[in-house]
Amino acid sequence: MTPTSAASAAPLPAPETGPTAGPTAGPTAGTAGPTDGPPAAPSLSRGVRALRAVAIASCLPYITLKVLWIAGNRVGVPDDSTLLDDRIAMAFANSVSVVLDAAVVVLALLLTRPWGRRVPAWLLGLPMWAAAGLLAPIMTGYPLQLAGALADGSRPAPSNSEPFLDAWVFAVVYSGFILQGLTLGALFVRYARRRWGHLWRGPLGDPRTTTVARATAAAGALLALLPGVMHLLWATGATTGLSADRIAERSTDFYLVEGVHALFAVVAVAGTLLLALPFRAAGRLSPRIPLATAWVGSGTLGCWGGFLFLTTLLPTDPDQRAAGPMVLTYAVSMVAGFLLFGSVVSTLRRRAV
Repeated sequence: MTPTSAASAAPLPAPETGPTAGPTAGPTAGTAGPTDGPPAAPSLSRGVRALRAVAIASCLPYITLKVLWIAGNRVGVPDDSTLLDDRIAMAFANSVSVVLDAAVVVLALLLTRPWGRRVPAWLLGLPMWAAAGLLAPIMTGYPLQLAGALADGSRPAPSNSEPFLDAWVFAVVYSGFILQGLTLGALFVRYARRRWGHLWRGPLGDPRTTTVARATAAAGALLALLPGVMHLLWATGATTGLSADRIAERSTDFYLVEGVHALFAVVAVAGTLLLALPFRAAGRLSPRIPLATAWVGSGTLGCWGGFLFLTTLLPTDPDQRAAGPMVLTYAVSMVAGFLLFGSVVSTLRRRAV
């Protein structure tokens, strides 16, 4: 996944041979000349079309539920759910969710249609970075929650003290998210290999990496220590920095999710430092795995940190407000994620040169 574009060089035509060859000879019938424009895009394989169809179809249950809730329908919402406390806020949040999930449909088309090759790199790279960061913890954490539910007999859903949503809603929505992540990821890898495959060739730790990229990576890594350590503490049972209501609501799901976020913090830092810093042993490694881990890990830190930070700013009951250390953890996670992502972008831009 690389947010840097570069035009691919077309191979030079072979010189003509035979009696008709000459400086004034033009292209023969059926042969594209230099002014005929780029060749037509090859037709999509059956597998690619299937991936696109699954990506689009997996958005429908989530979007349908959100539209129903905006319209006032309460399917899947218990009568005493906290979501019903503020209908205006719920309608606004659901409207934003519909727009975000509809973007998956646009991305699926962009990655498989000829016009998608003409989209500016940043306009594709930024949404794909956000999608990877938001979906990866769900794709990792929800199967772990299912396994934990089988082990302790609970259900894989937020364990609030008050009803939130019916259990089947989580199964439908999270299953759709996992399908979106798998299909979009496969389509993007195919797209990126064709458009930007040259960017992950060559050794890691390229000495041409700029000082700015290295400094940004170092700053992001230092800041990522705070959310990484805090998520690890919360995953292992510590209550440091947690609000009273969050302590009371902890369950197996909570510990698993916190462990997943701690893991992605480590992955983000390791991948970014391997890309940006001139490690002596890095020359024997391929850039592909560090690039993928830095991309997904920084997206998780930045986007989930930003989402959780924004939720702490929403008006709520004083007893349910996030504690100061939680707010600080989410804010620092957001900043660290964007710094690490900035280092990845800077490194890729330099490699493109």
